[in-house]
Amino acid sequence: MPREVVHTDQAPSSPMWSQGVKAGDHVFVSGMVGIDATTGKLAGETIQEQTLKALANCLAVVEAAGGTADDVVDVTVLLADPDDFQGMNEVYASVFTTDPPARNTPRLGPALPGVRVSIRMTAILK
Repeated sequence: MPREVVHTDQAPSSPMWSQGVKAGDHVFVSGMVGIDATTGKLAGETIQEQTLKALANCLAVVEAAGGTADDVVDVTVLLADPDDFQGMNEVYASVFTTDPPARNTPRLGPALPGVRVSIRMTAILK
């Protein structure tokens, strides 16, 4: 099955990784942090601000591949501090309001200055 690299200017990017890869009807989105693609800076210091931006970044990649939030089937949320779970969950629930995708929430491995959350997701296009 051929794979297609997905790119959008609406999310952070790097020459070290693809924002997303589409294989058939599956879209695999790389881990995204809460960085604003236009400024290159974190969206804020709080878990809520960073979670909202990280989710928006991931969904921008899904949309660039032709999908929507309704196509997301799996999400991994990596937290730098497990105490941020409640704040992250509040924002997450505002994005996935009904029938949310499967999710797991392990601890973020590398310490990245100021980064509180990294989110990756998988979507299956309808």
